[in-house]
Amino acid sequence: MNLLTVENISKSYGELVLFNDLSFGINKDQKIALIAKNGSGKTSILNILSGADTPDTGKVNYRKSIRVSFLEQEPKLNADLTIEETIFTSDNEVLKVLKNYEKALKNPEDEEAYQKAFEAMDRFNAWDFETQYKQILYKLKLDDVSVKVGLLSGGQKKRLTLANALINKPDLLVLDEPTNHLDLEMIEWLEKFFAKENMTLFMVTHDRYFLERVCNEIIELDNGNLYSYKGNYSYYLEKKEARKEQEAVENHKTKLLFKKELDWMRRQPKARTTKSKSRIDDFFEIKEKAHKRRQEHEVQLEINMTRMGNKILELHKLSKSFPDKPILNQFDYNFTKGERIGIIGKNGTGKSTFLNILTGKIKADNGKVVIGDTIKFGYYTQKGIEIKQGQKVIDVIRDFGDYIPLTKGRQISAQQLLERFLFDRKKQYDFVEKLSGGERKRLYLCTVLIQNPNFLILDEPTNDLDIVTLNVLESFLLDFPGCLIVVSHDRYFMDKIVDHLFVFRGNAEIEIFPGNYSDYRSYEDSQIIEKREQKEQAATTTKNTWKTNNTGGKLSHEEQKEYKKLEREIQKLEEQKEEIQKQFLDASLSVEQIKELSILLEDVNTNIDTKTERWFELSALLEA
Repeated sequence: MNLLTVENISKSYGELVLFNDLSFGINKDQKIALIAKNGSGKTSILNILSGADTPDTGKVNYRKSIRVSFLEQEPKLNADLTIEETIFTSDNEVLKVLKNYEKALKNPEDEEAYQKAFEAMDRFNAWDFETQYKQILYKLKLDDVSVKVGLLSGGQKKRLTLANALINKPDLLVLDEPTNHLDLEMIEWLEKFFAKENMTLFMVTHDRYFLERVCNEIIELDNGNLYSYKGNYSYYLEKKEARKEQEAVENHKTKLLFKKELDWMRRQPKARTTKSKSRIDDFFEIKEKAHKRRQEHEVQLEINMTRMGNKILELHKLSKSFPDKPILNQFDYNFTKGERIGIIGKNGTGKSTFLNILTGKIKADNGKVVIGDTIKFGYYTQKGIEIKQGQKVIDVIRDFGDYIPLTKGRQISAQQLLERFLFDRKKQYDFVEKLSGGERKRLYLCTVLIQNPNFLILDEPTNDLDIVTLNVLESFLLDFPGCLIVVSHDRYFMDKIVDHLFVFRGNAEIEIFPGNYSDYRSYEDSQIIEKREQKEQAATTTKNTWKTNNTGGKLSHEEQKEYKKLEREIQKLEEQKEEIQKQFLDASLSVEQIKELSILLEDVNTNIDTKTERWFELSALLEA
């Protein structure tokens, strides 16, 4: 079933043409990602789909009565409302039923209103919906629904907008960088949520693992043309490479034909037939194709960094805390040459604070940071670049240097560096305020690299960068011979460039893990399985012990009967628990089914604990 059709839309700003005559459709249950370079119009397309902007030409047709939610980069929320009030302002009918029910609970004396609200909850099956929406808020760390929106951080507002969109269960959900401001745990939960939910998605994201695991179609906007790939990210990479190879073959054939036609044109007399005029028209069309060049720039950075001495960076018993929030506690670490460390952890565990302590932007409460004499930091922060009114792109980079040294005694000018980072000569003389969010991040990255650091610290460098630029950055970092620290929620990026991790677990607990992110996840999953097996083994051992010790020596007749009955009941509950756990392995389970099983499992565990506690009491009497 078609939900939306885009017909021949175009958009330009003055002389800058973003795209022209684009057409595509979105059908029910499709999960589509739009991939394009920064500045090529991705956000403009999303704004047109959401109705926040209009195309210069063409139109967008929606199926009648469908509900559309749009997750934008900068959410527009009412600062005076609480989180709960923001959610209940939605047009969702079930949420209105929930709101009336909660209002009735606060006024129990109005029995008629309570009865109506209770019946409505049954009629709309809102009991399950209430559980699910609270689970979504909990997973996105928005469980305190009484907090005013005006007190939330930018990341929390983005998560609230995402929660609102998920709770409303729209027919079509349009997402602009949905994984920004989510920690790794949230991203993995969101992947599973989308995998289970029959929700139609259209998104822009740079998170390649997210693309791999969520999307079933990818649309690429490349040099003004749309290309569709019916598969995930791996399929897209494979088919795109095949397309480029085919284009290269066709381009070569076109050039050969052009040369042949050029010879014919030169031999032609002035008087020409109708047939020859047609051939002349074809000639000019061939000429245009033959001279067409793909506007792609492969970045080949060979920066010759400053030499590093033996002393790099030493951390001695660092401690740092904020009120009710410890970040570091007696943390020690000595960096060696060429270290490549990734930092992961939930939001608010102190990752950015740690980087600021290393670079001297803030001071530790105790301990010291010893920096080697030859160390030159390059620090890419989340804050990004400061825009000065009327400043041009080339001026920004020249504020930090006119050139940087390359290997073999060569140099690269500021202009050439910008070209390597996909800013052509014309773009370099644009005003910075005209750049897209991703282009500003790319420019900021240039300002860090042109300073020729030998110790790079990157705090969320992948936010707002397109996949082309990410590949460029990854290639550079793989060749970078200095030390590297990266904080990122981009798992694909982390897997490629780091070889061990600092895992910030909160409450000043930092674990050093020898491997990349995928290694860490495999290890964590194996630990969970091992703990579960140990628990099951302990439960089996305990049950066998009960049977051995069941002598009934000092128990009354009734207590002996209860003792034996508890044994049977606990054994049955353990079998029921095992059966429920097996059901969780079914990949086809919906979110509602998972939730029902979770509630059932919790009830079984509670029952086991209660009966086991009573069994221990009776067992103690036996041994007395």
